[in-house]
Amino acid sequence: MLDDREKLQQFLAKNKPLTVLTGAGLSTASGIPDYRDHNGNWKSAPPMQHRDFMTDEALRKRYWARSLHGWPVLYNAQPNPAHKALAQMQNEGLIGTIITQNVDGLHQKAGATDVINLHGYANDMICMDCGARSPRIDMHERCLALNPEFADLDATALPDGDADIDVDFSRFSIADCLNCGGLLKPDVVYFGDTVPKERVAKARQALAESAGLLVVGSSLMVFSGYRFARQANEQGQPIGILTRGKTRADELATLKIDANISDVLVT
Repeated sequence: MLDDREKLQQFLAKNKPLTVLTGAGLSTASGIPDYRDHNGNWKSAPPMQHRDFMTDEALRKRYWARSLHGWPVLYNAQPNPAHKALAQMQNEGLIGTIITQNVDGLHQKAGATDVINLHGYANDMICMDCGARSPRIDMHERCLALNPEFADLDATALPDGDADIDVDFSRFSIADCLNCGGLLKPDVVYFGDTVPKERVAKARQALAESAGLLVVGSSLMVFSGYRFARQANEQGQPIGILTRGKTRADELATLKIDANISDVLVT
């Protein structure tokens, strides 16, 4: 009887090159917490909503105060063996484009070259008023300088640069855009926002031109990722899923492996 690694190797060999879709479960071994449990349910409160970030100053203060402690975890994270294995598979021609729901940039750090950051990149900032872009490290350091009393708080890291802190956030001062004084936002797609159409179109085309889809570390509970499983199914392409727990696309899968990702990917 084939073990999980052999099953995946056969699936890759038979259907190369595959488009790969990755989610938060791939980066947990790099120390970045994920959102959902093995049943696809939230582990903690749902993340920041786009509308709330744009319209509620109190919630923005809460977001940036917590980010002082949560974001460095994401910023300093390094690729784990699974990221490196996918980069090697790409180099060998077993997989093509990597579409990632993650905003950590770890695929690129691991050496992958053809990567679509579906939800953006958390280490970049964009001004919602003038469109100027800047490194998030600059925003982080400015917020630390403005709020030294928040620097030494005890905090537990949460997904995507958030952290669990319970203090009075009303005293927090948010750094504004140096170009125009406008509202700065991480260049990521928050819940309630939409992925840019051109990014979705590029990902759809990559999948259409490949032999099938391999999902790694995603429950596919969010439609922005699930749409690609549905596309592959509609096109009659094989779908492989490697993740812990159930996913929204289990019934569409040609191959489903519920196991530790690195144990299966790393040879």
